[in-house]
Amino acid sequence: MSSEEFEKLHEMYKHIYNDIKSMPEIAAKCRGEEKKRVVREFDEKSGEAEEVLKGMDEELLLAPSSFRNPMSTTMRIYRRDLGKLQRDMKSTDLGLGFGARGESKYGAYTAENEHSTQLQSQRALILQGTESLSRATQSIEHSHRIAAETDQIGTDIIEELGEQREQLDRTRDRLIHTGENLSRSRRILRSMSRRLMTNKLLLSVIIIMELAILGAVVYLKFFRK
Repeated sequence: MSSEEFEKLHEMYKHIYNDIKSMPEIAAKCRGEEKKRVVREFDEKSGEAEEVLKGMDEELLLAPSSFRNPMSTTMRIYRRDLGKLQRDMKSTDLGLGFGARGESKYGAYTAENEHSTQLQSQRALILQGTESLSRATQSIEHSHRIAAETDQIGTDIIEELGEQREQLDRTRDRLIHTGENLSRSRRILRSMSRRLMTNKLLLSVIIIMELAILGAVVYLKFFRK
């Protein structure tokens, strides 16, 4: 969408509308050729206004939703106001052979205006539905990505827990092996302690025997006569 083009058409429509908004009242006060002139001018300019509105509709279809939604409401107001002017002009007494032609022409304008308003509203609803569907699709795709990422995270966690379990099993095996080594070491120490006590007892007996022999020798040598 060219925002510059839309604003240009917008200004053109407001200018045309300002030119024709008082024409039904003027036509009601005129007679003869003057009324014919006013009606012809209104006919031409209201046709130009219709073309400008169609151009604005085409530009609006390409606009982002943040701009299109409020302007769609404005466009409906423009068409309603233009239709009211056409009905007001139709209700005036055209006279001078213009009655039937004017009624047919302005009736056609009003019908066309109402049909264009309905089409514009339908297009706006379709575009809003398309955007809602697109947002829903994007939301679903985002949810799928999150689910895939969550699944991958869960798989990684399971693998990491498996590795930690293996590490714990190895640690437990090492602890069991260490416990067995400690038990073996305690048995060896107890055995060494028993042997040490036995050696001490034997040494004590030997010392006692040596002291008894020494005492006997001294007795026999010095005290027995």
